[in-house]
Amino acid sequence: MDLHEVLDHCRREGMAHVILDGTLIETDRLAGVRDNGNDLWFSQKHKAFGGNIQFLAAPDGTPPWVSDAEPDSVPDITAARIHALPALYKAAADGLPTLADKGYIGAGILLPVRHPKGQSEQALHADARTTNSLIRGTRALGERAAAELKQRWRAPQHVTLSPNRIGNIARAALALNGIWK
Repeated sequence: MDLHEVLDHCRREGMAHVILDGTLIETDRLAGVRDNGNDLWFSQKHKAFGGNIQFLAAPDGTPPWVSDAEPDSVPDITAARIHALPALYKAAADGLPTLADKGYIGAGILLPVRHPKGQSEQALHADARTTNSLIRGTRALGERAAAELKQRWRAPQHVTLSPNRIGNIARAALALNGIWK
């Protein structure tokens, strides 16, 4: 199913929201160089080679959709703009909001409120702190989906793949376990 079909299915099932997140799927070294000469598929954050996949999680934490992979040097917000945000905007207009973490600031979806630079979250108004607590608690199940994707990926992890196969293999691993349809 493509993302639009998945979101339509989520609405028909009566889901209150979906959770957007991204994760690194590690692989052996992939070829590619950025403009500055650094490896395209190397993540400085994770100190590993791999692809950045975006995924949606249902409110119960199961991942109904996984994007194609972008180089892990691509930030989550950029990968989401490529693969997910246009469909998520339409879904939100139709009553299915998306929750995400602060890595998606500027995306126009539901995120925790940022606290003032140099201050703790306690500097926020009580309403904003409560909103943050609710969003974080609700989207914590998205972390379950990320863990599930990484667990399913362990077997083929040390195989050198073409970048466009990373998302396909992640979806196939979920299908074998009855998660992906």
